[in-house]
Amino acid sequence: MNKQNQRNNWKFKLHEIIYEADTTKGKIFDVILLIAIITSIILVMLESVDSFDKKYHAILYFGEWTITILFSLEYILRIIAIKKPKKYIFSFFGIIDFLSTIPFYISLFFAGSQGLIALRALRLLRVFRILKLARYIGASNKLILALKASKAKIAVFLFFVLIVCIILGTVMYMIEGAENGFTNIPKSIYWAIVTLTTVGFGDIAPQTPLGQFISSIIMILGYAIIAIPTGIVSAEITKTSDILDTNTQSCPNCLKEKHINNALYCHHCGSTLNS
Repeated sequence: MNKQNQRNNWKFKLHEIIYEADTTKGKIFDVILLIAIITSIILVMLESVDSFDKKYHAILYFGEWTITILFSLEYILRIIAIKKPKKYIFSFFGIIDFLSTIPFYISLFFAGSQGLIALRALRLLRVFRILKLARYIGASNKLILALKASKAKIAVFLFFVLIVCIILGTVMYMIEGAENGFTNIPKSIYWAIVTLTTVGFGDIAPQTPLGQFISSIIMILGYAIIAIPTGIVSAEITKTSDILDTNTQSCPNCLKEKHINNALYCHHCGSTLNS
């Protein structure tokens, strides 16, 4: 029984270091991880510069191997540290960690696949977890809630914009015609979307006075349309009640986060949290 407790205690401490950031060891681990991620991305970028790669290829190669081994060990330890490994392996960050580690090994068997190591840039998403600033976590949660609450309004708005683009594209097709680049209705709708979003690639442009007049209206309308989604989301944010103070504690059983400060049990599975 004592050996079982010691084993659980070892995994408990490992989980606290790897998955938590409210402890000194956890913060140190996350900072080291962030430095390794940034270093790895810099190495990949430098390796893509032929002149630099030819001069320092051995150093870059050694650096890549070192970081790949570190990431591999981290991935294995993350699996060991939790009660249900599948929860991590098939989680969002678990998949990101796997994709950022495996390309270097693949490059040993398939030439040219080493460029996939650039996927490690996705690991920078962990910066939001590593920084552990409660006010930013709360703000991001509030924004997510506002987006979810306004998704129906935004969907109606986008549907309306699509209808407007179809109508205006069809009108421009009839006014301008193939001789001015509006060869068909789909291409005309594409022009209407580009113009309405104020991107303006310039590959198609109306030539007739009436077409230019309608184009001007569409461009002015585009500025108004940009403000609508912002207003919808802003209104929902003001309605969203203040989110409870949350920490970054991760459940060792299901990996759920966003627990209330000083919580003893996971709000998702009921398991005991690390204390």
